Amino acid sequence: MITIDLLRHGEPRGGVRFRGNGCDDPLSEQGWRQMWQAVGESVHWPWDAVLTSPLIRCRDFAEALCSRKPTPLRVVKDLREVGFGAWEGLTLDEVRVGRAEEYRAFYADPVANRPAGAEPLPDFRRRVERALQVELDAAATERLLVITHGGVIRSLVGWVLGIPDRRVFGLDCEYASVSQIRYDPERGWRVGFTNRRD
Repeated sequence: MITIDLLRHGEPRGGVRFRGNGCDDPLSEQGWRQMWQAVGESVHWPWDAVLTSPLIRCRDFAEALCSRKPTPLRVVKDLREVGFGAWEGLTLDEVRVGRAEEYRAFYADPVANRPAGAEPLPDFRRRVERALQVELDAAATERLLVITHGGVIRSLVGWVLGIPDRRVFGLDCEYASVSQIRYDPERGWRVGFTNRRD
């Protein structure tokens, strides 16, 4: 049995905005508090290993966590967030009002109507799924913590459940929430829970 806890980063500095892999704000003070709360007694210790996105809103906390309770840590480039292209760093209102037609088209069909220069959603999902599989193949682990982004978590849960690309953003994934996927040799991949905040 392999159990993987997927922890989304906490609130970054700068408020709510489109942060893909081209906008890398550090965690706010509130974001740090959210993250420490998320790994409290509600989430089982110890993990055999920790994987993190290279973006600082994930990596900084992963490094702090593993220095407090020594656990092998790997920074995995392909666990970074999806690229939002021309929307990187813009607030929700800047896109919803200033690019209203693009905004409506994106939420109607996020596969066909990507922001200019954005990473194609199928490519993003393949890179995330492949990155996790490579890590699992490389190390024998039974319990893994992955500190990453909302898009990555949605992609992995969507992979386990067979959710198509255009529906994967229908999964709620709040700051510092935990989702869990498991591999059972007899039953295959399963979703334990999603978007849990204790």
